[in-house]
Amino acid sequence: MKVIVLGAGLLGVTSAYFLRQQGYEVTVVDRQASAAAETSFANGGQISVSHAEPWANPGAPLKVLKWLGKEDAPLLFRLRADARQWRWGLQFLRECTPARTRHNIEQIVRLGTYSRDTLQQLRRDRDIAYDERTQGILHFYTSQQEFDAAEAPAAQMRELGCDRRVISADEAVKIEPALAHIRPQLAGATYTSEDESGDANRFARELVKRCEQDGVQFLMSHTVTALRTAGGEIDHVEATDSEGRFQRLRADAYVLAMGSLSPLLAKPLGIELPIYPAKGYSVTMPVKDASMAHQVSLTDDEYKLVFSRLGDRLRIAGTAELNGYDRDLNRVRCEAIVRRVEELFPGAGDAERAQFWTGLRPATPSNVPIIGRSKVGKLFLNTGHGTLGWTHACGSGKSIARIVAGLAPEVDFAFTGVEHRPGVAAQPQLSKA
Repeated sequence: MKVIVLGAGLLGVTSAYFLRQQGYEVTVVDRQASAAAETSFANGGQISVSHAEPWANPGAPLKVLKWLGKEDAPLLFRLRADARQWRWGLQFLRECTPARTRHNIEQIVRLGTYSRDTLQQLRRDRDIAYDERTQGILHFYTSQQEFDAAEAPAAQMRELGCDRRVISADEAVKIEPALAHIRPQLAGATYTSEDESGDANRFARELVKRCEQDGVQFLMSHTVTALRTAGGEIDHVEATDSEGRFQRLRADAYVLAMGSLSPLLAKPLGIELPIYPAKGYSVTMPVKDASMAHQVSLTDDEYKLVFSRLGDRLRIAGTAELNGYDRDLNRVRCEAIVRRVEELFPGAGDAERAQFWTGLRPATPSNVPIIGRSKVGKLFLNTGHGTLGWTHACGSGKSIARIVAGLAPEVDFAFTGVEHRPGVAAQPQLSKA
């Protein structure tokens, strides 16, 4: 039996891999010439279960108001005549209550922990290298108020099995000596030793090779234009190849994993996905002074930036701009990232050779992704992962493969259209026979 996966980013490639492990014939369709060429291309590099506090939290509304109109704001709403943006914004505000925040943290941590374990097993099983580092993730704070606010979420994460320890500024410098330069400004930190980092794009490309070895077919440079239904289920996918030739692609099941484009394809089917593109930025620069460069992956919560060491490169990523599907590179926001890097780690990276990148993260108001069965027959969803696509990719891919196969997911998560208690089997959808 055949499954078509729509999208060859991290979520599409991991879905394809685990579907093939379930015994299905799998084809992946993507508009780019290579895998992981969009949102997964130059992200922050963190496998960060500890980064589970959603953007929508009790302190967010005042911060968003303060940041309105500031070009270098960590989270920037560019208000537009866009009903989807306003609807998403109202849903975001509803997720900012303490109760919703706690619920969303619980979902994000459960999926993140499972996904990290799945990635580690996959790395061992298939011998995949991607500049991975297993030195943990350190969240540091230069604001006492931000540090104090981090204690309650960290405590909840510890209750859920994510060992995010609150530590002193001195302990933080011992873990990452590169922070010594800003020791006088440090209010404190949290540290999660089990978290990791690595090059997501390299991982995806290596996993594509394993998929191809296993028999997965990749139709690259194929733009999906529509999903067509008949009798209440997907009948076929319409696409055009690199030469503009029209194609109808048919399968027994379809997995929609197209990130920010997912709601555009789902809407004509009567499926309203609460996903809005959040444009993120990253800077990649060669290490210039190794003595000043960080080794441990870091998160600067106040500025919403993450720092990863990818071999002899520094990757700094973050900020979010809600401005529709605009992909223009805003130099002000790029320069703000470089400026912050120089403040923290002067001379560590070669700023003159910095490479800038921007991509559209598929953000839900809650930061909880949408994984499971849709209301349209044969259509499954694996999308809306926002800033945590790399963290959640392997767990989401394995879970959607099990759901397609009619098996219970192995993690207690609020899957769409699926009973989410462990041990309760999903309704069988597709026979492999």
